[in-house]
Amino acid sequence: MASEVAGMDSADLAFPEIVPVIPPCKPAAVEAQNVPPPISEVPKDGIGLLGKLRYQAELQQRDEHSALLQRSESNKIIDQALKHVFFYLHDLVQQLNILKPGIPRVYSMPDGLTLGGFAWQEGFADYRTQAQSAGALVELVSFSTQLYSPACLVVERDGPSVERFRRALFDFGLQFSCKDFKNERQFIERAEFQITNQLSVNARWKADFERGLIIFEARNLERLGPTELSIRPAVIDYPLLEEFGRLVLGQANRFREFTKR
Repeated sequence: MASEVAGMDSADLAFPEIVPVIPPCKPAAVEAQNVPPPISEVPKDGIGLLGKLRYQAELQQRDEHSALLQRSESNKIIDQALKHVFFYLHDLVQQLNILKPGIPRVYSMPDGLTLGGFAWQEGFADYRTQAQSAGALVELVSFSTQLYSPACLVVERDGPSVERFRRALFDFGLQFSCKDFKNERQFIERAEFQITNQLSVNARWKADFERGLIIFEARNLERLGPTELSIRPAVIDYPLLEEFGRLVLGQANRFREFTKR
């Protein structure tokens, strides 16, 4: 409109062409200067830090693999030994539960007292395995029995010895009843204990996979109270278990001697 007013023809107008501005490229020589030089794979000393670490890691993996194989083999030996123990004890208990033989063992108690005249009442053998994810290896074999005698031992204690004797009976797992006699101030002057000749005997064969051993723990077996032995699984064989059977029956045996082989 302004051009028509001024007497100008729109065809005579020229508009500048818009062209994008492209920055000049850097010379190739300049770009090459910004690229880091390649790392040499072989250091001057021929080994280098990474090579040393790689070598140490390989040695450690090799040692761990070797230790794992040895531990796995040791665990299998323990597993087989404990299975052998269970099969023997299971068969032993079955026969003794039928025969119910007398047990000619005399148990010594504090103050020179003794318990005896026992006979086999009932026994039991069992085992426990690891979880399936851990290999399902046998880790424990247990044996237990009840011995019984119709006789009843009556013992009297007075003064401070009452509580000492009571604690000893509890520690041995003996069944008893007690009648206390008190004075006017309600202090116990003396007590009468009736000890039932019923005795619990147990033994546990426990795997120690870390040390490659079998730990034998017993209570009231060859004597009142606990017993513990460390046994190499390689020595557990039929003769050793036969000696254990003789020990259970109160017969002369060399069980301890066999465990030290």
